[in-house]
Amino acid sequence: MELINAVQHSLRYTEDDAGITELLPSYRVDMRHAKENEKFFNAGLVSDWSNLTWKEAGKPYEVKIAAKSKREYERENGEMSVKASWEYFNRSFHEWFVKDVPDELTQSKRELKQHLSRFRFSEVKEALGETVRLSLWNYAHRIEDGVWDPRGKRALFEGLDVHKPRILFLGAAEGYEAMQLYAMYPGGEIVMADYDEFCKTDRFGHFPDTYPFLGTNPQTGHMKVWYKDQMNITFLVEDIRNLQFGKEFDIVLSVGLLEHFPDELKHEALDWHRKFLKPGGYVIMTTPRLQLKSKLFYTIMADIMNHTYRELMDIRQMGLYVYEGGFEILRHGFIKVHNGIVAKPR
Repeated sequence: MELINAVQHSLRYTEDDAGITELLPSYRVDMRHAKENEKFFNAGLVSDWSNLTWKEAGKPYEVKIAAKSKREYERENGEMSVKASWEYFNRSFHEWFVKDVPDELTQSKRELKQHLSRFRFSEVKEALGETVRLSLWNYAHRIEDGVWDPRGKRALFEGLDVHKPRILFLGAAEGYEAMQLYAMYPGGEIVMADYDEFCKTDRFGHFPDTYPFLGTNPQTGHMKVWYKDQMNITFLVEDIRNLQFGKEFDIVLSVGLLEHFPDELKHEALDWHRKFLKPGGYVIMTTPRLQLKSKLFYTIMADIMNHTYRELMDIRQMGLYVYEGGFEILRHGFIKVHNGIVAKPR
């Protein structure tokens, strides 16, 4: 871990590095502008949301394979609470963000070879599973950069009519998307809210200080590279339901939040986005896309990912929830592995 941090914290990128991409041991630095096929794809599938029905859209795909640790916990303690589910998920997921992936992949393949030579089936099965998970994570997060997806996220966030916005990030985790928004629309404030303290201390706390966010220089209007420690960020460890804000934010953001609520609770999650928004403010939401490679990812990575209720949606399904929740949808479409919606309350 210390070696990884030393490598990843020894570099600072500048505007002169625009256009480069570089693989570090646990993530990709990508300072390229989006190609046409890597931008937010404004699907435009629905011109009038009031005419779309659930019969046409169909229901989301529910991910039902649970993590081994969740199953073991529930055998001993009964049903895992929602808060405990998130705590298990955050710790498990964070371990993968800080891995030296090439090194661990090499070690995993070496161990698999040793187990094969001894013909111990249980060891072979375990080592093979770890090798497959590492290979998939390496492809999804480092090679494709599908989790953070900076070019796609910038394309999703572009064109907002805001100046020095106050940004509220609901269920913030490591806070990536709010930091990208701040870089693009600098000078305001980010408030991150998550009820798991581990997100503040580790997921956000250990997010690399040298990760570059491409954004804007407010003095010149030209490109500027921003870093986490240059941003005005407050991280609140709090249940969203207990936040003591009024309608005071220009942007309310959530990433991968809506799909964790069954239908009978989605209206509550959508109300949180409206509750804290200034008149004329923007709501931005993403959810994981319903596609074959997403189903494969959540199957192979089940022990890391599947501690909570989770759905995969297509953009029509996501949009219909948002529309029925009382929002006017300004843009809807998708990026690499996420649906994206920009909306305002009706």
